[in-house]
Amino acid sequence: MFAASVAVLLGAWNNVVITRLPGYPQSYVPVNLAATGLLLAGARFAGTTWQELGLERRRARAGIGWGGVCAAVVAAGYAVALAVPAVRPLLADARLAGAGSGEIAHQALVRIPLGTVVWEEVAFRGVLLAALLRLLPPRTAVAVSAALFGIWHIRPTLSAARANTLADGGAGLFAVVLLGCAVTAAAGVLFAWLRLRSGSLLAPVLLHLATNSLGALAAAAAHRPG
Repeated sequence: MFAASVAVLLGAWNNVVITRLPGYPQSYVPVNLAATGLLLAGARFAGTTWQELGLERRRARAGIGWGGVCAAVVAAGYAVALAVPAVRPLLADARLAGAGSGEIAHQALVRIPLGTVVWEEVAFRGVLLAALLRLLPPRTAVAVSAALFGIWHIRPTLSAARANTLADGGAGLFAVVLLGCAVTAAAGVLFAWLRLRSGSLLAPVLLHLATNSLGALAAAAAHRPG
């Protein structure tokens, strides 16, 4: 029952709920942080242990090690992409075109880490995965959590596609959104594998943070002369 409730909540939250809450988008970070706390409290009330959630203190070192290596690989990838003239424009995001340094810093240091990464990792690789592992074999639990992670990204992918004019017409837009959600579902598999391999939620947190925050910095840099 708890796993089903969490799955339904996450399936709706990012696509329907968050945008309809008062104060959005300014409320994005505090609301998601509050949701993180409430979801963790609910998991603990349901009997989920810190170990199951990937928040056991003794596994932190392993999580930092695995996550740190992955984050370094991502950072190197962005650096190479920015250095190659043919690839650099592919990193550009119209939503950050002309953004000032303060707005970019807020995105990379506040909105993404606190409003996106912490919330998504606690929700998907922490609470949801722990709940599913009590009911399903590991591979099935990972697949279900990854599929929901892909569904979670329907609205953000649609928003990015429209902002960057990635497709013309409904069919093209549908294809872009489908591809984007498939990619994020695949990322969900990787994040879950890191969580289980390291025994710590810190591993996927660090990789997710590097991918999104450094991605925002790279997107902003791609709009400027190399």
